[in-house]
Amino acid sequence: MLPGRGRNGRATGLVRILGTRTAWTPHGDGEFFCPGCGGDRNYQRLTGRRRFTVLGVPVLPRGETGPVVECASCRRHFGSDALDHPTTIRFSAMLRDAVHTVALAVLAASGTCSRSALETAAGGVRAAGFADCTEEQLAALVEALAEDTGRFLDEPCGAGLAIELHEALDPLAPHLALVGRESILLQGARIALADGPYSPAERDVLATVGAALTICADDVTRLLAAARTPS
Repeated sequence: MLPGRGRNGRATGLVRILGTRTAWTPHGDGEFFCPGCGGDRNYQRLTGRRRFTVLGVPVLPRGETGPVVECASCRRHFGSDALDHPTTIRFSAMLRDAVHTVALAVLAASGTCSRSALETAAGGVRAAGFADCTEEQLAALVEALAEDTGRFLDEPCGAGLAIELHEALDPLAPHLALVGRESILLQGARIALADGPYSPAERDVLATVGAALTICADDVTRLLAAARTPS
């Protein structure tokens, strides 16, 4: 037997003769969070047709493959579910809106919109990304929210307010680690405690926040109790 022409050599030669090739066709593009690069990148959505090849020449169809998402930077392919993850810019906006909505809901439930509660809320909202947020703006928004939802201040979380909270928090929760979800709840708790103990309406709102963030009821109770203990 000649050197290099054993069983492995024949198999390697056969692989070089026979193979498959995929021809990709683009079907749209956009921006996504690339799991490979770890950041926002452009992408193309591709579908492919596989063909059996002999000596590199396509001869027989082998069916379709995909769709896949191809990163324009690293060229890696991912499943279409990669597009479910928000981009960094979108995620930041979702988090900012969530903190803002929780702050307004807790203030509306407090019934007083005290200066201390407004200052705590405004500080949290500014830290989340609304750099120009002021106490006066929040007070005006709380008044408008009460009129829009048809509820009075210091009442339990009504259907309209609960819907607002779920709309802001439901899309965010799957993309936040538990510590991040707990942080949003604790920020709401600090606003509620800024002017005294929790009122029943504030507890109701915070329980709704916890549920929307997929925090179990026992953990919500634990976190609200912990927020009352000075650090």
